[in-house]
Amino acid sequence: MPTAHPSRVARPIRLGGARPIRLAAVALLDALALWAGIWLGSTGAWLLLAILVLGCAGINIAFLSDRAYPLRYLLPGLFFMAMMVVYPIIYTVYVAFTDYGTGHVLTKAQVIRQLESRLYEPPGARRYPFVAFQNADGDLRFLVTLEDGRQILSEGDQFHALEPGDPVLLDTDGDGTVDGLAGGYQALPSLGIMRHLGALQARVFHYGEMELRVTSLTHFARLSHRYRYDEARDELVDLQTGTVYRPVQGFFTSDTGERLSPGFRSVVGWRNFQTLVTNPRVSRPFLRVFVWTFVWAFMSVASTFVLGLGLALLLNDPRLRFRRTYRSLLILPYAFPAFISALVWRGLFNTEVGLINQILQAVGLSGVPWLADPFWAKVAVLLVNLWLGFPYMMLVTTGALQSIPEELYEAAYCDGATAWQQLRHITLPMLMISVAPLLISSFAFNFNNFNVIYLVTEGRPPIPGAGTPAGATDILISYTYRLAFEGGSGTDYGLASAVAVVIFVLIGTISYLNFRMTGVFEKVGENV
Repeated sequence: MPTAHPSRVARPIRLGGARPIRLAAVALLDALALWAGIWLGSTGAWLLLAILVLGCAGINIAFLSDRAYPLRYLLPGLFFMAMMVVYPIIYTVYVAFTDYGTGHVLTKAQVIRQLESRLYEPPGARRYPFVAFQNADGDLRFLVTLEDGRQILSEGDQFHALEPGDPVLLDTDGDGTVDGLAGGYQALPSLGIMRHLGALQARVFHYGEMELRVTSLTHFARLSHRYRYDEARDELVDLQTGTVYRPVQGFFTSDTGERLSPGFRSVVGWRNFQTLVTNPRVSRPFLRVFVWTFVWAFMSVASTFVLGLGLALLLNDPRLRFRRTYRSLLILPYAFPAFISALVWRGLFNTEVGLINQILQAVGLSGVPWLADPFWAKVAVLLVNLWLGFPYMMLVTTGALQSIPEELYEAAYCDGATAWQQLRHITLPMLMISVAPLLISSFAFNFNNFNVIYLVTEGRPPIPGAGTPAGATDILISYTYRLAFEGGSGTDYGLASAVAVVIFVLIGTISYLNFRMTGVFEKVGENV
């Protein structure tokens, strides 16, 4: 067989002008990554730094190597998957093993810097007299006389030295005393400083290595740093009292148990998970929330499926007139935004002025404490979720019913099967082939259905005696949110992340069962 002439073989077209542009873009990206990497390293964000290095390396390989050309199409998706999925999961798991929360927000390095920046006035500290000046706009400047007779003048929070006879100093009456400054500043009497004293005592002024603070109406005092960190011994020394503080469970703690605030984030191992199990004030409400989460998800799926299937069977009957009209009306709850419907239902369930209680009272019944009583609050959220969920189940089961061959029902009718027997032995088994995986997915969705719970009841009413913000209608996801942001003693991101890890494991297990169930029903469908 003749071969093609070498000159006629198709060759890839190379755009020579595109390579310099590509190199320039990669070089610019590398420069920005280098700047960001230095900043991340200085702040101790090592995980983000590692992600940045790996991402930058991948981009360089993809755009500089012809062999890695397919990576140019994969990198955007991989990048966003890493940033939006992988990183949050890894970070949440990490936080679950820390004491991150109120009092433990900063890193250890940040706490050390904050404590070392604290100042105090040592006994017998040198004091320097000053004269205050104020202009028409209310701005203040201070003229301080040092121990050697030199004068320094403030500019903001900084002092700078003045030479003798500096023109900024004014003596308007010629008595040899400075009574003004250039720029319209006039000397302020001591009593005039009194209304500024509170704000001035909170400010620290700097002159070279000196740090000064207003301590009276007439004097500045020289301050000293109170704490010094010894990196070799990992100790913080109080220079005022000589007390030594060592890091213990996220706090610098003395031998007598005195703690310095703020604390810092520290790794506490399995403590948060142990707290969920061993601390009665946490474990008891957590167990109630845990059990209710499964009951809530199961009842939500069961109720919506039963109602949706019932309506689908009814509307699938060809003898029913106006079927399309009924379907259009019944699908309306699914068409409206869920959060609006939830807020409307919250108003309807209001114990005092809600429409539902008004109707009950109008027919001679007593009002129901829908949102105040634990039992009725659970009934309320289940009813709201039933209203929101049955149209979806109706649509799904309607499609599944219409896919069942009519020949099966005809054969069953000829064999004398009743309507109930047809439903039990034909409709439900055939229906479950396509609907069972959707039911499991719906269970997983309702397991984390934060919107309905929080918008209708906010997880309340509260569980009496709970040591955490736990309510009777809280599910795990709303409990996690309230742990993180609504704690009475502050936030507790570590404990909230531990609950999030538990949710992740449970949802992962449900997803695994969903995949297995899908395979089982596919095999059943093949044998039907």
